[in-house]
Amino acid sequence: MSKTLSRSRGRFAIIGVGNTSGGVMPLTSTGDAMFAEAAIMAIKEAGIDKAEINGLVTHGTEDTRVHQQRIGAMLGIQADFATSVDNGGASQVCSIITACMAIDAGLADVVLCGYSADYRAKIHRAGKKQAVQLVPESMLAEQFRFEFGYFGEMASYAFGATRHMHLYGTTKEDFARVAVTQRDYASRNPDAQYRKPITVDEHLNARRIVDPFGLLDCCPVSDGAGVVIVARADRAANIKKNTAYILGYGTGNNIGGLFAGENMSQTAGLVSSKTAYEMAGITPKDVDTAQFYDTTTAQTIIQLEDYGFCKKGEGGAFVQSGATGPDGVIPTNTAGGLLSEGHVAGMWHILEGVRQVRQSHPAERQVSGAEIAVISGNGGNSVCHGSLVLSRNPS
Repeated sequence: MSKTLSRSRGRFAIIGVGNTSGGVMPLTSTGDAMFAEAAIMAIKEAGIDKAEINGLVTHGTEDTRVHQQRIGAMLGIQADFATSVDNGGASQVCSIITACMAIDAGLADVVLCGYSADYRAKIHRAGKKQAVQLVPESMLAEQFRFEFGYFGEMASYAFGATRHMHLYGTTKEDFARVAVTQRDYASRNPDAQYRKPITVDEHLNARRIVDPFGLLDCCPVSDGAGVVIVARADRAANIKKNTAYILGYGTGNNIGGLFAGENMSQTAGLVSSKTAYEMAGITPKDVDTAQFYDTTTAQTIIQLEDYGFCKKGEGGAFVQSGATGPDGVIPTNTAGGLLSEGHVAGMWHILEGVRQVRQSHPAERQVSGAEIAVISGNGGNSVCHGSLVLSRNPS
């Protein structure tokens, strides 16, 4: 084990979490208001005074600059260390990593990390049925090729799914098993955006979005917010019931882009997970539950492979075996994931990992005996990635 990596193992902890409900929030709701609601919950759960927070790491929306200043002013937090991260869906894991590094450097003692989204509310306020434009106008020509039918994020992920199917024989039925399993988890989650159970046939017959994806392969647009409080592990000793220790973390970046090499059929999680495992001193066999950034059903399958729970190309058969279900070897996306719980850019994956290792869920939602969770975040169509390992114990 690298001494450089192992020195950080178990030195930091998440001592409090908070979240709003998800889905479609009232028209009067704003991202900042939801952020504040989640922050108040997290601070209360941590049992600290707001004045003790001297670090702030946030992830703003695409049209917001220096978001951390705005949040600090709204919450009345005078943070010695404050910054925003911008790694797409990897941002939430990266915010936790940034908080740990700031504490390690002596720049802060207690750091609030959070994210909020009000995309659905914006749609309704604008009186539109279609999604509002989430990408700045200046970037449209660069990112979307309308004349070729290349619309939005799902088209990019579809390239990767199609490549995986071509290389390894992955099927739409495999994608269906992911969607059905995660919806089953969401049916037990009162905060999930979509809770009605679905069948394989319903998945396969759902409206086509972009081949090979149908509607139930794609994550929704959601409103919601989540906040976590990060502190030194020794600080957490007095509030153990609300603690999830950070055993390891890592980042990765397929810098060549989505279409370079094998990037369409593997994520940068291949690199970041190895770093996180090494820091934590564990292997995939030690992990009790996984919370993977599932923009599409295919992304769950691909990350199961990249994180070492099965060999590359065997992800489809792995999910078909029931491995990701409640009684499987690696219960995955146990709150429903982006696909069913809601797309709050991966922040809720972190909260679910915290709650699982704290074993604070009711029996119907709790992974029995969960001690260690691994969490991922994907950004830029999976080219940048963050991995986080949480534990019930500091070592």
